[in-house]
Amino acid sequence: MALAYAGVVTPHEAHALRQAGEAHIVDVRTPEEWHHVGHVPDAPLIAWPRAGGRDELHAFVAAFRSRFHPAEKLLLLCRSGVRSHHAAELLAAVGFRNVYNVIEGFEGDQGAGRNGWRAAGLPWRRP
Repeated sequence: MALAYAGVVTPHEAHALRQAGEAHIVDVRTPEEWHHVGHVPDAPLIAWPRAGGRDELHAFVAAFRSRFHPAEKLLLLCRSGVRSHHAAELLAAVGFRNVYNVIEGFEGDQGAGRNGWRAAGLPWRRP
């Protein structure tokens, strides 16, 4: 299946790219998830608008434009890789050329606990 954005990376690949200074991880979950479930240290939170209204989507894109250049490598992280997929599609459509989805997300498959950022033993914390 062809993707509308640059590609996908695993949590381990995302961590390695970030550690090498080659990419930014951006969390697109809700503030509640970020706070209560945990988050990747120093990864900014730009929440994907769950309602998906036009104004909310414009605000989401504007938040990325204010923080990142369209050529920067961005690795989007949500709970399972679904919201980050949709966010990557939108950002690619508005000119962000190096957007990747972190498959498995922060928590992995719902209820499974077998994959995802935390299950991989990668750095995370709660506020």
